[in-house]
Amino acid sequence: MNNAKKTENLSMRVSPKDKELILAMAAESGMSMADFVRVRLGQTRVRRSKIEREKLLHMARIGNNLNQLARWANTHKSSADSLLVLAELTAIEQELKCI
Repeated sequence: MNNAKKTENLSMRVSPKDKELILAMAAESGMSMADFVRVRLGQTRVRRSKIEREKLLHMARIGNNLNQLARWANTHKSSADSLLVLAELTAIEQELKCI
């Protein structure tokens, strides 16, 4: 990860249409224009956007639910209702597809 202090400016001319497109794509990604350009150039961003933090939190909750389900299934192997477990796993899969 590049932790170098950002002290240099870079400026370039773009058409109004290009600037509008870049700003729109950055906003859609939940990033600043500078972060968006860094990501597109292949550099790692240090900050995470609010949208990314929400997605990570949601995925952590899904993972927690999956772990609880797996623990329950392993504890109650002999009496576990396979249809119930399958239904819960399908619900988790649907949640992951929404992310």
